[in-house]
Amino acid sequence: MAREYSSSPADIDPRDVAEMPTIYSLDELAELVQGRENIYLRYSHGPERDRSSGPSRDFEADVALPGWSVTTVAPEEWWPRPTREWVARRLCKYADLGAQDDSRFPWLLTGRVVGRGPDHEPLVADFAPVARVAKSVVEEGLRVYRQSFDVGRDSTGDA
Repeated sequence: MAREYSSSPADIDPRDVAEMPTIYSLDELAELVQGRENIYLRYSHGPERDRSSGPSRDFEADVALPGWSVTTVAPEEWWPRPTREWVARRLCKYADLGAQDDSRFPWLLTGRVVGRGPDHEPLVADFAPVARVAKSVVEEGLRVYRQSFDVGRDSTGDA
């Protein structure tokens, strides 16, 4: 799993590239998160930069949050479909956070949940980086998401 990452924009702390293994396939990611409730996904400039800049912020309310915003990535127990479909969906729901800025990337972490953010997302403290998720995995996840789900369908179309 530990491989060298192919690009390193100036805004990314080199320690995040050197010290974190990188996941290069959706199957590898699904295998890693399967059955682990305490693993989270975050899009940011990386753990070193996050530690130095401090926890997340509710910019709309101008309030410091008690931890870093993350999203769950492991499937819920009730999920009857393949893990990779759940993971693809979770990866894609937040992919826009990395789309506008090449120095922001998805990475996995563990941590202690200390609350919920304004969008009901878990906030974690005492985090430990697990792995970086390659851009190619996000692209693969998007393909799986579009193939496996009726993207955008919701309850408003029901009669």
